[in-house]
Amino acid sequence: MKSLRIAVVVWLIGCHVSPAWAEEPAKQSSKETPRSILTLKEVLARVEQGHPLLQGSQTQKIVASGKLLKALGTFEPKLVNDWELERLAGSADTTTSVGFNDTFMEFRHPWGVQGFAGFRSGIGDVKVADLDINSSNQPLLGIVFPLLRGLITNPAHAELKKSELATRQAQLEIQQTRQDLYRGAAMQYWNWVAAHKFMELQEKAVTVAATRSRQLTRQAKAGARAEFDVIEANQEVQRRRAILIKARRTLEREQLKLALFMWEGDNPVIVQHFKPPERSLIQQRNISQHERDKKQAISVRPEIQLVHLEAKLNHIDLEVADNNFLPNLTAEAQPTRKPGEFVLGLGYRFGVQMSLPFLQRHARGDRLQIEGKAQRLKFMQQYRIQQVSLDVDNARSAVTRARERIQVSRQALDLAQALEKGERTRFRHGATSLVFVNLRERNVIQAAEEWITALADYQKSLALYQWAIGQWVNELSTA
Repeated sequence: MKSLRIAVVVWLIGCHVSPAWAEEPAKQSSKETPRSILTLKEVLARVEQGHPLLQGSQTQKIVASGKLLKALGTFEPKLVNDWELERLAGSADTTTSVGFNDTFMEFRHPWGVQGFAGFRSGIGDVKVADLDINSSNQPLLGIVFPLLRGLITNPAHAELKKSELATRQAQLEIQQTRQDLYRGAAMQYWNWVAAHKFMELQEKAVTVAATRSRQLTRQAKAGARAEFDVIEANQEVQRRRAILIKARRTLEREQLKLALFMWEGDNPVIVQHFKPPERSLIQQRNISQHERDKKQAISVRPEIQLVHLEAKLNHIDLEVADNNFLPNLTAEAQPTRKPGEFVLGLGYRFGVQMSLPFLQRHARGDRLQIEGKAQRLKFMQQYRIQQVSLDVDNARSAVTRARERIQVSRQALDLAQALEKGERTRFRHGATSLVFVNLRERNVIQAAEEWITALADYQKSLALYQWAIGQWVNELSTA
Protein backbone atom coordinates (compact mmCIF):
# COMPACT_ATOMS: atom_id res chain seq x y z
CA MET A 1 0.00 0.00 0.00
CA LYS A 2 2.96 2.32 0.59
CA SER A 3 4.03 1.97 -3.04
CA LEU A 4 0.48 2.58 -4.15
CA ARG A 5 0.41 5.85 -2.21
CA ILE A 6 3.64 6.88 -3.88
CA ALA A 7 2.08 6.12 -7.25
CA VAL A 8 -0.90 8.29 -6.42
CA VAL A 9 1.34 11.20 -5.44
CA VAL A 10 3.37 10.90 -8.64
CA TRP A 11 0.20 10.82 -10.72
CA LEU A 12 -1.23 13.89 -9.01
CA ILE A 13 1.98 15.80 -9.69
CA GLY A 14 2.49 14.79 -13.30
CA CYS A 15 -1.06 13.86 -14.39
CA HIS A 16 0.60 11.10 -16.38
CA VAL A 17 3.96 9.35 -16.27
CA SER A 18 6.78 11.89 -16.35
CA PRO A 19 10.15 10.16 -16.50
CA ALA A 20 13.34 12.13 -16.19
CA TRP A 21 13.94 12.43 -19.93
CA ALA A 22 10.49 14.04 -20.32
CA GLU A 23 11.73 17.10 -18.45
CA GLU A 24 13.56 18.36 -21.54
CA PRO A 25 11.97 21.47 -23.07
CA ALA A 26 9.09 20.86 -25.44
CA LYS A 27 7.12 23.36 -27.48
CA GLN A 28 3.38 23.49 -26.85
CA SER A 29 1.13 24.09 -29.80
CA SER A 30 -0.91 27.26 -29.33
CA LYS A 31 -3.44 26.05 -31.92
CA GLU A 32 -4.42 22.90 -30.00
CA THR A 33 -8.18 22.61 -29.74
CA PRO A 34 -9.39 22.40 -26.13
CA ARG A 35 -11.09 19.11 -25.36
CA SER A 36 -14.02 18.41 -23.09
CA ILE A 37 -13.60 16.13 -20.11
CA LEU A 38 -15.42 12.80 -20.39
CA THR A 39 -16.08 10.83 -17.20
CA LEU A 40 -17.35 7.30 -16.77
CA LYS A 41 -20.51 8.62 -15.14
CA GLU A 42 -21.30 10.63 -18.26
CA VAL A 43 -20.75 7.58 -20.45
CA LEU A 44 -23.13 5.48 -18.34
CA ALA A 45 -25.67 8.32 -18.38
CA ARG A 46 -25.59 8.31 -22.18
CA VAL A 47 -26.07 4.55 -22.17
CA GLU A 48 -29.13 4.95 -19.95
CA GLN A 49 -30.61 7.77 -21.98
CA GLY A 50 -30.05 6.72 -25.55
CA HIS A 51 -28.58 3.29 -26.16
CA PRO A 52 -30.75 1.42 -28.70
CA LEU A 53 -30.43 -1.95 -26.98
CA LEU A 54 -31.54 -0.55 -23.62
CA GLN A 55 -34.36 1.39 -25.24
CA GLY A 56 -35.35 -1.76 -27.12
CA SER A 57 -35.47 -3.72 -23.87
CA GLN A 58 -37.88 -1.10 -22.49
CA THR A 59 -40.42 -2.29 -25.05
CA GLN A 60 -40.74 -5.48 -23.00
CA LYS A 61 -42.98 -3.47 -20.69
CA ILE A 62 -45.31 -2.82 -23.61
CA VAL A 63 -45.30 -6.51 -24.47
CA ALA A 64 -46.09 -7.34 -20.83
CA SER A 65 -49.02 -4.92 -20.84
CA GLY A 66 -50.27 -6.52 -24.05
CA LYS A 67 -50.11 -9.99 -22.49
CA LEU A 68 -52.10 -8.82 -19.48
CA LEU A 69 -54.75 -7.15 -21.62
CA LYS A 70 -55.06 -10.25 -23.78
CA ALA A 71 -55.52 -12.45 -20.71
CA LEU A 72 -58.10 -10.06 -19.25
CA GLY A 73 -59.92 -10.09 -22.57
CA THR A 74 -60.88 -13.71 -21.94
CA PHE A 75 -63.04 -12.56 -19.01
CA GLU A 76 -64.43 -9.48 -20.70
CA PRO A 77 -68.27 -9.20 -20.75
CA LYS A 78 -69.75 -9.82 -24.19
CA LEU A 79 -72.94 -8.48 -25.70
CA VAL A 80 -74.64 -11.19 -27.77
CA ASN A 81 -77.62 -10.95 -30.09
CA ASP A 82 -78.82 -14.32 -31.38
CA TRP A 83 -81.69 -14.54 -33.90
CA GLU A 84 -82.84 -18.06 -34.81
CA LEU A 85 -85.81 -19.31 -36.83
CA GLU A 86 -87.00 -22.80 -37.77
CA ARG A 87 -89.59 -24.07 -40.22
CA LEU A 88 -91.77 -26.75 -38.59
CA ALA A 89 -94.19 -29.06 -40.37
CA GLY A 90 -97.80 -28.88 -39.20
CA SER A 91 -101.01 -30.78 -39.93
CA ALA A 92 -102.60 -30.89 -43.41
CA ASP A 93 -99.32 -30.17 -45.15
CA THR A 94 -98.89 -26.80 -43.41
CA THR A 95 -95.66 -25.27 -42.10
CA THR A 96 -95.03 -22.92 -39.26
CA SER A 97 -92.14 -20.47 -38.74
CA VAL A 98 -91.13 -20.19 -35.11
CA GLY A 99 -88.02 -19.03 -33.28
CA PHE A 100 -86.62 -16.40 -30.94
CA ASN A 101 -84.39 -13.35 -30.73
CA ASP A 102 -82.04 -13.37 -27.72
CA THR A 103 -80.15 -10.33 -26.49
CA PHE A 104 -77.96 -10.92 -23.44
CA MET A 105 -74.68 -10.11 -21.70
CA GLU A 106 -72.30 -13.02 -21.27
CA PHE A 107 -69.93 -13.09 -18.28
CA ARG A 108 -66.97 -15.26 -17.38
CA HIS A 109 -65.12 -15.33 -14.05
CA PRO A 110 -61.47 -16.44 -13.64
CA TRP A 111 -62.68 -19.15 -11.26
CA GLY A 112 -64.37 -20.91 -14.19
CA VAL A 113 -67.94 -19.78 -13.56
CA GLN A 114 -69.87 -18.61 -16.65
CA GLY A 115 -73.20 -16.84 -16.74
CA PHE A 116 -75.39 -14.60 -18.83
CA ALA A 117 -78.43 -12.33 -18.40
CA GLY A 118 -80.72 -10.78 -20.98
CA PHE A 119 -84.13 -10.93 -22.67
CA ARG A 120 -85.73 -13.30 -25.18
CA SER A 121 -88.44 -12.33 -27.66
CA GLY A 122 -90.42 -15.19 -29.18
CA ILE A 123 -91.12 -15.29 -32.91
CA GLY A 124 -94.31 -16.94 -34.19
CA ASP A 125 -96.73 -19.09 -32.27
CA VAL A 126 -94.55 -20.06 -29.32
CA LYS A 127 -95.21 -20.97 -25.72
CA VAL A 128 -92.96 -20.07 -22.80
CA ALA A 129 -92.84 -22.58 -19.99
CA ASP A 130 -90.96 -20.53 -17.37
CA LEU A 131 -90.94 -16.84 -16.45
CA ASP A 132 -93.11 -15.87 -19.42
CA ILE A 133 -93.86 -12.27 -20.29
CA ASN A 134 -96.88 -11.86 -22.57
CA SER A 135 -96.77 -15.64 -23.20
CA SER A 136 -93.99 -15.47 -25.85
CA ASN A 137 -91.18 -13.53 -24.11
CA GLN A 138 -89.03 -14.30 -21.12
CA PRO A 139 -85.99 -13.01 -19.21
CA LEU A 140 -82.73 -14.91 -19.71
CA LEU A 141 -80.66 -15.97 -16.71
CA GLY A 142 -78.07 -18.72 -16.92
CA ILE A 143 -75.04 -20.09 -15.12
CA VAL A 144 -72.52 -22.87 -15.75
CA PHE A 145 -70.57 -23.87 -12.65
CA PRO A 146 -67.60 -26.30 -12.63
CA LEU A 147 -67.64 -28.35 -9.45
CA LEU A 148 -64.25 -30.10 -9.70
CA ARG A 149 -62.02 -29.66 -12.73
CA GLY A 150 -61.71 -26.01 -13.74
CA LEU A 151 -62.96 -24.57 -10.46
CA ILE A 152 -60.58 -21.73 -9.50
CA THR A 153 -57.71 -23.51 -11.29
CA ASN A 154 -58.14 -23.59 -15.04
CA PRO A 155 -56.09 -22.75 -18.16
CA ALA A 156 -57.64 -19.29 -18.64
CA HIS A 157 -57.02 -18.30 -15.02
CA ALA A 158 -53.48 -19.67 -15.28
CA GLU A 159 -52.78 -17.47 -18.31
CA LEU A 160 -54.06 -14.47 -16.36
CA LYS A 161 -51.73 -15.21 -13.43
CA LYS A 162 -48.78 -15.71 -15.76
CA SER A 163 -49.52 -12.47 -17.59
CA GLU A 164 -49.48 -10.65 -14.24
CA LEU A 165 -45.87 -11.84 -13.84
CA ALA A 166 -44.93 -10.59 -17.32
CA THR A 167 -44.25 -7.09 -15.99
CA ARG A 168 -41.72 -8.47 -13.49
CA GLN A 169 -40.13 -10.52 -16.25
CA ALA A 170 -39.81 -7.42 -18.41
CA GLN A 171 -38.16 -5.53 -15.54
CA LEU A 172 -35.62 -8.32 -15.04
CA GLU A 173 -34.77 -8.43 -18.73
CA ILE A 174 -34.27 -4.66 -18.73
CA GLN A 175 -32.01 -4.95 -15.68
CA GLN A 176 -29.94 -7.66 -17.31
CA THR A 177 -29.54 -5.57 -20.47
CA ARG A 178 -28.54 -2.54 -18.38
CA GLN A 179 -26.01 -4.57 -16.39
CA ASP A 180 -24.35 -5.92 -19.53
CA LEU A 181 -24.29 -2.54 -21.27
CA TYR A 182 -22.89 -0.73 -18.23
CA ARG A 183 -20.19 -3.35 -17.88
CA GLY A 184 -19.26 -3.15 -21.55
CA ALA A 185 -19.27 0.66 -21.45
CA ALA A 186 -17.06 0.76 -18.34
CA MET A 187 -14.56 -1.71 -19.79
CA GLN A 188 -14.36 0.20 -23.05
CA TYR A 189 -14.10 3.54 -21.27
CA TRP A 190 -10.99 2.43 -19.39
CA ASN A 191 -9.52 0.97 -22.58
CA TRP A 192 -10.00 4.39 -24.15
CA VAL A 193 -8.44 6.15 -21.14
CA ALA A 194 -5.40 3.86 -21.28
CA ALA A 195 -5.04 4.39 -25.04
CA HIS A 196 -5.21 8.16 -24.48
CA LYS A 197 -2.47 7.97 -21.84
CA PHE A 198 -0.34 5.79 -24.13
CA MET A 199 -0.58 8.33 -26.91
CA GLU A 200 0.36 11.19 -24.58
CA LEU A 201 3.34 9.14 -23.46
CA GLN A 202 4.47 8.51 -27.04
CA GLU A 203 3.96 12.17 -28.01
CA LYS A 204 6.24 13.17 -25.16
CA ALA A 205 8.81 10.58 -26.24
CA VAL A 206 8.81 11.91 -29.82
CA THR A 207 9.19 15.49 -28.56
CA VAL A 208 12.19 14.53 -26.43
CA ALA A 209 13.86 12.60 -29.25
CA ALA A 210 13.26 15.42 -31.77
CA THR A 211 14.67 18.02 -29.37
CA ARG A 212 17.77 15.93 -28.76
CA SER A 213 18.23 15.39 -32.51
CA ARG A 214 18.22 19.12 -33.14
CA GLN A 215 20.72 19.69 -30.32
CA LEU A 216 23.07 16.99 -31.61
CA THR A 217 22.82 18.35 -35.16
CA ARG A 218 23.97 21.77 -33.99
CA GLN A 219 26.79 20.21 -31.98
CA ALA A 220 27.87 18.11 -34.98
CA LYS A 221 28.03 21.19 -37.19
CA ALA A 222 30.22 22.81 -34.56
CA GLY A 223 32.45 19.73 -34.49
CA ALA A 224 31.55 18.81 -30.93
CA ARG A 225 29.68 15.60 -31.87
CA ALA A 226 30.27 12.77 -34.28
CA GLU A 227 27.97 12.41 -37.27
CA PHE A 228 27.22 8.89 -36.07
CA ASP A 229 25.37 10.28 -33.02
CA VAL A 230 23.25 12.51 -35.28
CA ILE A 231 22.24 9.50 -37.41
CA GLU A 232 21.41 7.52 -34.29
CA ALA A 233 19.30 10.39 -32.94
CA ASN A 234 17.39 10.79 -36.21
CA GLN A 235 16.77 7.06 -36.38
CA GLU A 236 15.32 7.13 -32.87
CA VAL A 237 13.01 10.01 -33.83
CA GLN A 238 11.61 8.03 -36.77
CA ARG A 239 11.23 4.92 -34.67
CA ARG A 240 9.27 6.78 -32.00
CA ARG A 241 7.13 8.49 -34.63
CA ALA A 242 6.16 5.09 -35.99
CA ILE A 243 5.20 3.96 -32.50
CA LEU A 244 3.22 7.20 -32.04
CA ILE A 245 1.28 6.51 -35.26
CA LYS A 246 0.46 3.07 -33.94
CA ALA A 247 -0.65 4.59 -30.63
CA ARG A 248 -2.91 7.04 -32.47
CA ARG A 249 -4.46 4.21 -34.42
CA THR A 250 -5.08 2.35 -31.16
CA LEU A 251 -6.73 5.45 -29.68
CA GLU A 252 -8.94 5.90 -32.75
CA ARG A 253 -9.99 2.26 -32.56
CA GLU A 254 -10.91 2.60 -28.88
CA GLN A 255 -12.79 5.84 -29.64
CA LEU A 256 -14.91 4.09 -32.26
CA LYS A 257 -15.61 1.19 -29.90
CA LEU A 258 -16.62 3.60 -27.14
CA ALA A 259 -18.94 5.38 -29.57
CA LEU A 260 -21.15 2.28 -29.61
CA PHE A 261 -22.09 3.08 -26.01
CA MET A 262 -22.61 6.83 -26.47
CA TRP A 263 -25.68 7.76 -28.48
CA GLU A 264 -27.29 11.05 -29.29
CA GLY A 265 -30.56 10.50 -31.08
CA ASP A 266 -30.09 7.83 -33.71
CA ASN A 267 -26.33 8.24 -34.10
CA PRO A 268 -23.32 7.24 -31.98
CA VAL A 269 -21.11 10.01 -30.62
CA ILE A 270 -17.44 9.80 -31.59
CA VAL A 271 -15.34 10.88 -28.59
CA GLN A 272 -12.64 12.44 -30.77
CA HIS A 273 -12.84 15.82 -29.04
CA PHE A 274 -13.00 14.41 -25.52
CA LYS A 275 -10.29 13.55 -23.06
CA PRO A 276 -10.34 11.66 -19.75
CA PRO A 277 -9.95 13.42 -16.39
CA GLU A 278 -6.33 13.89 -15.35
CA ARG A 279 -6.60 11.63 -12.30
CA SER A 280 -9.21 9.23 -13.66
CA LEU A 281 -7.06 6.14 -13.21
CA ILE A 282 -6.30 6.85 -9.54
CA GLN A 283 -9.60 5.87 -7.94
CA GLN A 284 -10.02 3.21 -5.31
CA ARG A 285 -12.95 1.30 -3.89
CA ASN A 286 -13.23 -0.58 -0.63
CA ILE A 287 -14.47 -4.14 -1.15
CA SER A 288 -13.93 -5.38 2.39
CA GLN A 289 -17.62 -6.39 2.69
CA HIS A 290 -17.09 -9.32 0.38
CA GLU A 291 -19.56 -11.78 1.93
CA ARG A 292 -22.25 -9.12 2.20
CA ASP A 293 -21.73 -8.19 -1.44
CA LYS A 294 -22.00 -11.84 -2.43
CA LYS A 295 -25.35 -12.18 -0.65
CA GLN A 296 -26.53 -9.00 -2.33
CA ALA A 297 -25.50 -10.35 -5.72
CA ILE A 298 -27.45 -13.57 -5.21
CA SER A 299 -30.55 -11.58 -4.21
CA VAL A 300 -30.50 -8.99 -7.01
CA ARG A 301 -28.71 -10.41 -10.05
CA PRO A 302 -31.28 -10.76 -12.90
CA GLU A 303 -29.89 -14.13 -14.00
CA ILE A 304 -31.04 -15.75 -10.74
CA GLN A 305 -34.28 -13.79 -10.53
CA LEU A 306 -35.27 -14.86 -14.04
CA VAL A 307 -34.86 -18.52 -13.06
CA HIS A 308 -37.02 -17.90 -9.95
CA LEU A 309 -39.66 -16.28 -12.13
CA GLU A 310 -39.62 -19.10 -14.67
CA ALA A 311 -40.08 -21.55 -11.79
CA LYS A 312 -43.17 -19.60 -10.66
CA LEU A 313 -44.60 -19.73 -14.17
CA ASN A 314 -43.92 -23.45 -14.33
CA HIS A 315 -45.61 -23.97 -10.94
CA ILE A 316 -48.76 -22.32 -12.28
CA ASP A 317 -48.79 -24.81 -15.16
CA LEU A 318 -48.24 -27.63 -12.67
CA GLU A 319 -51.34 -26.58 -10.70
CA VAL A 320 -53.40 -26.76 -13.89
CA ALA A 321 -51.93 -30.17 -14.74
CA ASP A 322 -52.85 -31.50 -11.27
CA ASN A 323 -56.36 -30.09 -11.61
CA ASN A 324 -56.82 -31.93 -14.91
CA PHE A 325 -56.77 -35.24 -13.02
CA LEU A 326 -60.13 -34.35 -11.45
CA PRO A 327 -63.40 -35.40 -13.12
CA ASN A 328 -65.04 -32.80 -15.33
CA LEU A 329 -68.20 -32.24 -13.26
CA THR A 330 -70.29 -29.27 -14.40
CA ALA A 331 -73.64 -27.98 -13.14
CA GLU A 332 -75.75 -25.75 -15.39
CA ALA A 333 -79.02 -23.84 -15.24
CA GLN A 334 -79.97 -21.87 -18.37
CA PRO A 335 -82.67 -21.43 -20.98
CA THR A 336 -82.79 -23.86 -23.87
CA ARG A 337 -80.94 -22.49 -26.88
CA LYS A 338 -82.53 -24.70 -29.57
CA PRO A 339 -85.62 -23.29 -31.26
CA GLY A 340 -87.31 -26.70 -31.50
CA GLU A 341 -87.01 -27.32 -27.76
CA PHE A 342 -88.16 -23.79 -27.03
CA VAL A 343 -91.28 -24.22 -29.18
CA LEU A 344 -92.11 -27.44 -27.37
CA GLY A 345 -92.25 -25.39 -24.19
CA LEU A 346 -89.17 -26.72 -22.42
CA GLY A 347 -88.03 -23.21 -21.43
CA TYR A 348 -85.24 -23.57 -18.87
CA ARG A 349 -83.09 -26.64 -18.50
CA PHE A 350 -81.08 -27.84 -15.50
CA GLY A 351 -78.40 -30.51 -15.51
CA VAL A 352 -75.17 -31.97 -14.18
CA GLN A 353 -72.64 -33.45 -16.55
CA MET A 354 -69.59 -35.52 -15.66
CA SER A 355 -66.79 -36.88 -17.81
CA LEU A 356 -63.51 -38.55 -16.92
CA PRO A 357 -60.82 -39.94 -19.26
CA PHE A 358 -60.28 -43.60 -18.50
CA LEU A 359 -56.47 -43.71 -18.63
CA GLN A 360 -55.69 -40.01 -17.99
CA ARG A 361 -52.90 -40.11 -20.56
CA HIS A 362 -53.22 -36.44 -21.52
CA ALA A 363 -53.10 -35.26 -17.91
CA ARG A 364 -50.22 -37.57 -17.04
CA GLY A 365 -48.29 -36.45 -20.11
CA ASP A 366 -48.71 -32.78 -19.22
CA ARG A 367 -47.61 -33.38 -15.65
CA LEU A 368 -44.52 -35.34 -16.68
CA GLN A 369 -43.41 -32.52 -18.98
CA ILE A 370 -43.95 -29.87 -16.33
CA GLU A 371 -42.23 -31.89 -13.62
CA GLY A 372 -39.26 -32.43 -15.93
CA LYS A 373 -39.05 -28.71 -16.54
CA ALA A 374 -39.26 -28.07 -12.80
CA GLN A 375 -36.28 -30.38 -12.22
CA ARG A 376 -34.33 -28.61 -14.95
CA LEU A 377 -35.07 -25.21 -13.39
CA LYS A 378 -33.95 -26.51 -9.99
CA PHE A 379 -30.55 -27.47 -11.41
CA MET A 380 -30.40 -24.22 -13.34
CA GLN A 381 -31.06 -22.26 -10.16
CA GLN A 382 -28.24 -24.07 -8.36
CA TYR A 383 -25.91 -23.34 -11.26
CA ARG A 384 -26.84 -19.65 -11.45
CA ILE A 385 -26.30 -19.15 -7.72
CA GLN A 386 -22.85 -20.72 -7.90
CA GLN A 387 -22.08 -18.80 -11.09
CA VAL A 388 -22.92 -15.47 -9.48
CA SER A 389 -20.96 -16.38 -6.36
CA LEU A 390 -17.92 -17.23 -8.47
CA ASP A 391 -18.37 -14.03 -10.48
CA VAL A 392 -17.98 -12.06 -7.25
CA ASP A 393 -14.96 -14.11 -6.19
CA ASN A 394 -13.39 -13.68 -9.61
CA ALA A 395 -13.94 -9.92 -9.59
CA ARG A 396 -12.47 -9.63 -6.10
CA SER A 397 -9.43 -11.61 -7.20
CA ALA A 398 -9.04 -9.32 -10.20
CA VAL A 399 -9.12 -6.23 -7.96
CA THR A 400 -6.58 -7.69 -5.55
CA ARG A 401 -4.12 -8.77 -8.25
CA ALA A 402 -4.48 -5.47 -10.08
CA ARG A 403 -3.51 -3.63 -6.91
CA GLU A 404 -0.44 -5.83 -6.58
CA ARG A 405 0.47 -5.16 -10.21
CA ILE A 406 0.21 -1.41 -9.63
CA GLN A 407 2.75 -1.61 -6.80
CA VAL A 408 5.16 -3.85 -8.69
CA SER A 409 4.94 -1.92 -11.97
CA ARG A 410 5.44 1.36 -10.13
CA GLN A 411 8.59 0.00 -8.52
CA ALA A 412 9.82 -1.20 -11.92
CA LEU A 413 9.17 2.27 -13.34
CA ASP A 414 11.12 3.93 -10.53
CA LEU A 415 14.07 1.64 -11.18
CA ALA A 416 13.93 2.23 -14.91
CA GLN A 417 13.88 6.00 -14.35
CA ALA A 418 16.90 5.72 -12.04
CA LEU A 419 18.84 3.75 -14.65
CA GLU A 420 17.82 6.21 -17.37
CA LYS A 421 18.94 9.16 -15.27
CA GLY A 422 22.33 7.55 -14.63
CA GLU A 423 22.80 6.71 -18.30
CA ARG A 424 22.06 10.31 -19.28
CA THR A 425 24.67 11.51 -16.77
CA ARG A 426 27.24 9.13 -18.22
CA PHE A 427 26.38 10.30 -21.74
CA ARG A 428 27.00 13.93 -20.83
CA HIS A 429 30.44 12.96 -19.54
CA GLY A 430 31.20 10.88 -22.64
CA ALA A 431 31.26 7.59 -20.73
CA THR A 432 28.57 5.91 -22.86
CA SER A 433 26.93 6.19 -26.27
CA LEU A 434 23.55 7.49 -27.42
CA VAL A 435 22.49 3.93 -28.19
CA PHE A 436 22.42 3.04 -24.51
CA VAL A 437 20.62 6.30 -23.63
CA ASN A 438 17.88 5.44 -26.14
CA LEU A 439 17.72 1.93 -24.78
CA ARG A 440 17.23 3.20 -21.22
CA GLU A 441 14.52 5.61 -22.39
CA ARG A 442 12.71 2.81 -24.18
CA ASN A 443 12.76 0.79 -20.98
CA VAL A 444 11.24 3.75 -19.12
CA ILE A 445 8.48 4.04 -21.75
CA GLN A 446 7.79 0.31 -21.55
CA ALA A 447 7.68 0.41 -17.73
CA ALA A 448 5.36 3.44 -17.85
CA GLU A 449 3.03 1.60 -20.24
CA GLU A 450 2.99 -1.39 -17.91
CA TRP A 451 2.06 0.89 -15.00
CA ILE A 452 -0.71 2.57 -16.98
CA THR A 453 -1.99 -0.85 -18.05
CA ALA A 454 -2.04 -1.98 -14.41
CA LEU A 455 -3.98 1.14 -13.40
CA ALA A 456 -6.48 0.62 -16.22
CA ASP A 457 -6.87 -3.06 -15.36
CA TYR A 458 -7.55 -2.08 -11.76
CA GLN A 459 -10.37 0.22 -12.85
CA LYS A 460 -11.76 -2.48 -15.14
CA SER A 461 -11.65 -4.98 -12.28
CA LEU A 462 -13.66 -2.52 -10.16
CA ALA A 463 -16.21 -2.30 -12.97
CA LEU A 464 -16.30 -6.08 -13.10
CA TYR A 465 -16.94 -6.17 -9.34
CA GLN A 466 -19.79 -3.67 -9.62
CA TRP A 467 -21.34 -5.81 -12.34
CA ALA A 468 -20.81 -9.01 -10.35
CA ILE A 469 -22.61 -7.73 -7.23
CA GLY A 470 -25.50 -6.36 -9.30
CA GLN A 471 -24.86 -2.70 -8.52
CA TRP A 472 -26.04 -1.63 -11.98
CA VAL A 473 -29.42 -3.39 -12.04
CA ASN A 474 -31.16 -0.05 -11.48
CA GLU A 475 -30.83 3.25 -13.30
CA LEU A 476 -27.66 5.27 -12.86
CA SER A 477 -29.32 7.76 -10.51
CA THR A 478 -30.14 4.97 -8.02
CA ALA A 479 -27.28 2.59 -8.74
